[in-house]
Amino acid sequence: MSKRKRRPALPPPPSSPVVPGLIGPMRTVPPGIVRPDYAATGQPSERASRAIRTDDEITAMRVAGRVAADALIEVGRHVRPGITTDELDRIGHEAMVEAGSFPSTLNYRGYPKSLCTSVNEVICHGIPDARRLQDGDIVNVDVTAYIEGVHGDTSATFLVGDVDERSAQLVADTREAMHAGISVVRPGARIYEIGRAIEDVANPKGYGVVREFIGHGIGDQFHTSLQIPHYYDPRNDTVLLPGMTFTIEPMVNLGSPKLEMWDDGWTVVTRDLQRSAQFEHTILVTEDGHELLTLPTEGAPADVRFAGERLGVGADVTD
Repeated sequence: MSKRKRRPALPPPPSSPVVPGLIGPMRTVPPGIVRPDYAATGQPSERASRAIRTDDEITAMRVAGRVAADALIEVGRHVRPGITTDELDRIGHEAMVEAGSFPSTLNYRGYPKSLCTSVNEVICHGIPDARRLQDGDIVNVDVTAYIEGVHGDTSATFLVGDVDERSAQLVADTREAMHAGISVVRPGARIYEIGRAIEDVANPKGYGVVREFIGHGIGDQFHTSLQIPHYYDPRNDTVLLPGMTFTIEPMVNLGSPKLEMWDDGWTVVTRDLQRSAQFEHTILVTEDGHELLTLPTEGAPADVRFAGERLGVGADVTD
């Protein structure tokens, strides 16, 4: 296990703290689209979850993962200074609905939007609102699609305009950490190996890996009881078996891993207000290794396609 490097005090963040904006109404989904069990009530079923997916479920999860991956790319194409995160939510919502899927986050435990947008020091679960992205921001967009009875979950952090080098490096290193965690997935591996691989990337650079929010099992339920910590703990010794499906989604902070939650009950921010980045894929354990289930219809996924690209440099922020 690598130790977290001690680093000198960080300079102040390159932007003011994110301030919540006006949240618009929930978006509607056409009646012909099949809904998850919580769509009307906000409360997911308490039925027991299974760790191993059937062959039919795995086939369906490739579809759900593809829809989520395509929607994430479509949102990424529109990231630029001046666009509101609510507009990004509309773009992702319409992409998922046009593909015949239900946006999994919509009304999940009362969550009011169709995806999550986490800007700068927001670690996760940022609610899309009327705030406009600013030149130099970073924004994680987290998309989950429900179709054919299963969910597919993926996210990427995008560079908005002329992002400073420290923030850009955090984003690149977080992507590397996610792929390090994915690389060790195979039958017979233990869950703690995932967290160890992630920390082997993050800790020597002095980053803080968030512990309170972790990867999760996924399939016919948005979140199953299978837990995937992004840090090393030898007690997380569950053996990976073929047919398991789960997310790997490390949240890596430039400074301390400590966090706070806003009064909205969703938005999680770094306590020191330093920036945070995240990437995510849904993974299948195969007979001889693993498979990424959140791959787009064509080409590379969002984390590869937009890697290092400063989006919308020179954009008119009044658009």
